[in-house]
Amino acid sequence: QVQLVESGGGLVQAGGSLRLSCAASGRTFSRYAMGWFRQAPGKERQFVAAISRNGDLTYAADSVKGRFTISRDNVKSTLYLQMNSLKAEDMAVYYCAGDDRMTFNLGTDYVYWGQGTQVTVSS
Repeated sequence: QVQLVESGGGLVQAGGSLRLSCAASGRTFSRYAMGWFRQAPGKERQFVAAISRNGDLTYAADSVKGRFTISRDNVKSTLYLQMNSLKAEDMAVYYCAGDDRMTFNLGTDYVYWGQGTQVTVSS
């Protein structure tokens, strides 16, 4: 199995940018479809973006499309989420997730999850 550790969260002003990273260890990273999710206090976990095993396919939720970009580096075994033009409603704990059952997963049923990193947006 794969172990996932997120980093890069923090406090940022509205309109600012952050880049989240998710370092993977264990099995070969390129075997996993990957995704980013977020959960705000009192709300359900929400899909943010997904990327295929080799990075040729990506998809982002409408709420972040045009502002957030998902990418991966299979040599470095790392997943990224570049977040620009951050808004107050983007404030949440962000989780990366992996799934070795399929090439590209647009659902929420990922198998492996990180512990999350907090993103706080001040207005």
